[in-house]
Amino acid sequence: MTDRLIPWSAGTWTTAPVSATQTDAGLVVEAAEGSDAWRHTSYGFVHDTEHALITPFAVGRAVEVSFSAEFSEQFDQAGVFLRAAEDTWIKAGVEFADGALQLGAVVTHVNSDWSVAPVPEWNARVITIRVSRDETSVTVRARVDAEPWRLVRVAPLAGSLAVSAGPLICAPTRAGFSATFLGWTETAADAELH
Repeated sequence: MTDRLIPWSAGTWTTAPVSATQTDAGLVVEAAEGSDAWRHTSYGFVHDTEHALITPFAVGRAVEVSFSAEFSEQFDQAGVFLRAAEDTWIKAGVEFADGALQLGAVVTHVNSDWSVAPVPEWNARVITIRVSRDETSVTVRARVDAEPWRLVRVAPLAGSLAVSAGPLICAPTRAGFSATFLGWTETAADAELH
């Protein structure tokens, strides 16, 4: 199977956003205030209101999502969402946390875990998140503009699970946050980890 651009119309929203408008630049999506994905850990709550536009994601494939946004409020976030079930999912991308843009992932198997690293220089630039899937795991990579890929996370995810994936946006603490999704592509999974 070759590379393919995924049309925005092919996806189904996990939770509908305030708006999603196709423009010459891409898909401009406005998140609802309070939208998020999280389960239990540390905070004690479950949020299952993320805006993710997803299609089936097979073993042996990778999905890439490119986007740009002005991240400025606590927990503004965008990236890629992988969903197997309400308690089995992964989100990977950037999130504005504690005063800076952070690159990371939340991996959820009943409970969520979270890892981040600061990338303040990425704000308002073109960010691409790439997730490759094999029989036992997913590998998350990211880059800004045409810079080299950075390894973000290797996480377990069973190949037997039916998984869907695609663009993600959330705005846990405010109204009015939007991102422009510039591309959504499916390709062959990365052959090697390094």
